[in-house]
Amino acid sequence: MRIENLQNDNRKFIKSIGNFHVLEYIQDASVSPMNAMNEYFMSKMNVRRRQVVIDIDKNHSAIIQAGAMQWMGGHVEATSGVKGIGDLFGKAIKGAVTKETAVKPEYVGEGCLVLEPTYKYIILVDMAKWGATGMTIEDGMFLACDANVKNKVVARKNISSAVLGGEGLFNLSLQGDGVAALESNVPEEELIEVVLENDELKIDGNLAVCWSSNLDFTVERTTKTLVGSAVSGEGLVNVYRGTGRVLMCPVAPTSSLFEAANTMSAKAAAKNSNTFGK
Repeated sequence: MRIENLQNDNRKFIKSIGNFHVLEYIQDASVSPMNAMNEYFMSKMNVRRRQVVIDIDKNHSAIIQAGAMQWMGGHVEATSGVKGIGDLFGKAIKGAVTKETAVKPEYVGEGCLVLEPTYKYIILVDMAKWGATGMTIEDGMFLACDANVKNKVVARKNISSAVLGGEGLFNLSLQGDGVAALESNVPEEELIEVVLENDELKIDGNLAVCWSSNLDFTVERTTKTLVGSAVSGEGLVNVYRGTGRVLMCPVAPTSSLFEAANTMSAKAAAKNSNTFGK
């Protein structure tokens, strides 16, 4: 099998690590007169469609978020990735507490796997650079990973403060050798990297997108007393302690904007389909 015209003047691979590639629509030519202007200005502001393309062979299989597959070519098959009732029960609990899908299918064989396009930014991570303990990611960021990358649920040590702060109690941790693809509201080049050496980092809000799993992660008051917190005008903050790395957004992005872009694109496609069908 040979795939022609996957890349052209409008679509190009902007990043590749191993068998994972990010295909970006520099200019989306699949537009109509009704949405051409919106698509033009979106592309100028780097709001573009992006897809993950994964090469599958006997040495590389991939686990993806359920429902993320768009098309696959060659002798590629999807498996449930479930090894029994006990494993299914464990995955269901894991999905419930991390806001991820309970069962993530694994694609094996030999060929090409292409995931659904998204307007979010895609970060490819070489898991080897995060050491033996791996990385922990914010809820909803997981898109795909090499089958050699293991995932597990990690809990925050200070559960009571997490509840008071409206934060989730659990996060997904990735560990092992291979590549992981994450969806981010902020481009990778805009992320701020903080390297901690037996130190601490306090963040007001969910600005951190991923951090070293060996860091102690809690939610605490900014001051030791409630009166002090009231006077300072700050409430609870996310605290990362130890030795490791934290990647965080420079500003709090509005995820609803990406949802609006995806919705607008879907509505335009449906409208075009109805128009051309008459």
